[in-house]
Amino acid sequence: MPLKRGQQHDRPSRDLELNPVFSREPVKVPRHALPKGEMEPETAYQLVHDELMLDGNARLNLATFVSTWAEPQALRLMAECAEKNMIDKDEYPQTAELETRCVHMLARLWNAPDAHRAVGCSTTGSSEAAMLGGLALKRRWQHRRGADAKAAKPNLVMGINVQICWEKFADYFDVEARYVPMEGDRYHLSPEAAVELCDENTIGVVAVLGSTFDGSYEPVAELAAALDALQERTGLDIPIHVDGASGAMIAPFLDPELVWDFRLPRVASINTSGHKFGLVMPGVGWALWRDEQALPDDLVFHVNYLGGDMPTFALNFSRPGAQVVAQYYNFLRLGFDGYRRVQQTCRDVATRLSAEIAKLGPFELITDGSETPVFAFRVREGIDAFSVFDVSAALRERGWLVPAYTFPKNRTDLAVLRIVARNGFSHDLADLLLTDLKRVLDRLERQDGPRRSAEDAGGFAHGAETKNPRRPGRD
Repeated sequence: MPLKRGQQHDRPSRDLELNPVFSREPVKVPRHALPKGEMEPETAYQLVHDELMLDGNARLNLATFVSTWAEPQALRLMAECAEKNMIDKDEYPQTAELETRCVHMLARLWNAPDAHRAVGCSTTGSSEAAMLGGLALKRRWQHRRGADAKAAKPNLVMGINVQICWEKFADYFDVEARYVPMEGDRYHLSPEAAVELCDENTIGVVAVLGSTFDGSYEPVAELAAALDALQERTGLDIPIHVDGASGAMIAPFLDPELVWDFRLPRVASINTSGHKFGLVMPGVGWALWRDEQALPDDLVFHVNYLGGDMPTFALNFSRPGAQVVAQYYNFLRLGFDGYRRVQQTCRDVATRLSAEIAKLGPFELITDGSETPVFAFRVREGIDAFSVFDVSAALRERGWLVPAYTFPKNRTDLAVLRIVARNGFSHDLADLLLTDLKRVLDRLERQDGPRRSAEDAGGFAHGAETKNPRRPGRD
């Protein structure tokens, strides 16, 4: 969440004023303090509604991975469950049952050896789910090292392209983050480079199925093979956590031949976002472990809460049950074939749009959307009239939110635009975006040089909860 640090001088400080239709006398409402008295519901609604008109159109937000469209029936179910607290499993046993069914469905989808023995839970999103996966890795390492763990510093190996939640995990839970840098045209983790960073204090390696930078899959099977070879040489048994925030809800339907999940014995845990390509409105995520041994029992709390024993493993306590119900609705409503059709459409939109953008001339594709339905593209060498940041700003004039950002260490020279083709971003909308892109190019190509740079884009790095203000978000 955003933190307020001191006075923010760039924001209005004067009081809000009611529309005279709502009051016979002029009424001012304090902007940063509780009003002294009450007001009519419709009046309060109108005040809030008018301010929210300044937000961007969520359907035109091609930066976010988060679902921006849902069927009316799913929204109705969510409204019916708005008051249900997911943690109160004793009071809402059927909501808890639907959560359990979703875990079993995902365990089968991700090829757990025994779906009934797989352990899992819902979370507020994939960031919380990833942190739970990291905590389990750390505790398993502590058990392996025994008394030696107290004098050692645990570390976690991952590509520098990981989402910011992993940086947070390492910082919050006192784990050294060891990043595999980007090199040349490799924009994510290399199995060989990852293994070189591993030692007896490595709690695990994170593999990302669907990088937020460019949408590409990391080579999980190759990473597992490299860690198998490391164990044969050194005896080090290092597990893998797959951050499948997006790809774990794409690959099972579109890339069934790709081995990345619990079919690999070294994969201990997987997380995903129900509110991304799981097609649920925010926020819900899922964390699964291959079996009970992968999740140490001493991390699970058994709470005597409101009359029942409740095992729980979460960073949050009270949270809404509506999104879990909506996830079960989607699983029931679409089934495997429905999800495959929806995800294939997203990929088709991404690959067709990326191909059309490549034909325009000024742009060069980094990825084409053929893995996660996400692609990144840059301005070609020799194009000096404008930057990706100029393109992003120009598209925003028409309502399109297309992020522009630089890549991290070793490739900070690379600045790109990225488009996420979510459900609801149709071929027709893609055509409208392409038309607007051509229109802005006509103007930008007449410039005598770029008008904007990375420093001008700091406020547009959506979801950028990071010490690096231009790392792209995924939420």
